[in-house]
Amino acid sequence: MAINLATKYADQIASVFTAGSFVKGKTANTFDLTGVKTLKVYTPITVEETDYVRDGLSRYGTPTEMQDTVQELKMTQDKSFTLTIDKGNNLDQNLAKRAADMLRLQLSEKSTPAADRYALRRFATLAGTVEEAAAVPSKANIVSLLARGAQVLDDALVPDDNRYVYLTSELYKYVCTSDEFTGVPALGEKSLAKGVVGEIFGMQLVRVPKSYLPENCYFIITHRDAVLLPYKISDAKVHEDPVGVSGALIEGRHYYDAFVLGAKCAGVYALVAADKTTKTPAIEVSGQTATITCATSGAAIRYTVDGSDPRYSDSAKDYVSAVTLASGEKARAYAVGTGLYPSAVAAQ
Repeated sequence: MAINLATKYADQIASVFTAGSFVKGKTANTFDLTGVKTLKVYTPITVEETDYVRDGLSRYGTPTEMQDTVQELKMTQDKSFTLTIDKGNNLDQNLAKRAADMLRLQLSEKSTPAADRYALRRFATLAGTVEEAAAVPSKANIVSLLARGAQVLDDALVPDDNRYVYLTSELYKYVCTSDEFTGVPALGEKSLAKGVVGEIFGMQLVRVPKSYLPENCYFIITHRDAVLLPYKISDAKVHEDPVGVSGALIEGRHYYDAFVLGAKCAGVYALVAADKTTKTPAIEVSGQTATITCATSGAAIRYTVDGSDPRYSDSAKDYVSAVTLASGEKARAYAVGTGLYPSAVAAQ
């Protein structure tokens, strides 16, 4: 027996639930990539302070020309979709599949979730701190683990406001039912009253579907000003009765990417499973030659010699063989193994 859902629900389409974007609105809007594919961000490199000397010609120390760290933000995610709505089928379903509605449905159920998942994967991979959990998060330790993440940001002087924690419903449940959390009346009441999004240690809890977080990542903490999610619909069209189609042809193209700003990378923290990060490289300097090795087999190493962070710097290079250092240069390197999160940065 066939059931005519169009008759039952009039002109509404039974669709899957979509919560919209979990990430949009929680990222920086410092840089505008509208109309451009690549944007270079220049961050001045500060110098260490010295003791003031009360005589001589260099009382403030030796002047050093200001240098910049250059990070290239390049849009890479260029996605598209197309579908048709046959006029006969549309009429048979009481015009339920209106082309404009279907376009909005496509964007909310496919495009937006895909962008969110990509962004969270990028945030975890490019985080200033990627830390392995000593134990799997549970009701007993989840608050301590979140406190550790907040501490890392505090120690790096990351501003207290506009911090977000992306975690799954399971971990959110642990937070809400933990003794540490509900044992503090003001904290517990404030957080639980917000329902889906709570607050702990001044950080907003953002509950996301399990599939949104990257594999082997328990939660991600971001400061709004440390991450970017430039997202723009480059093209969205509905063609009525185009050549070869009796009905509507929907075409769409959306263009986006996600970045961690190197100058503010301390504002991004990811807690991942044990043994899922690449070993930190070892740098040995003999004379003016630096040799870089990594205990993780097959890991790719990138390095800089100008003092910039090789994870974000435009001057980073792939390590192939020993590097010659000029006077005053410092080698910095990190490594990435297959299926692993990046290592910490080594410096020598």
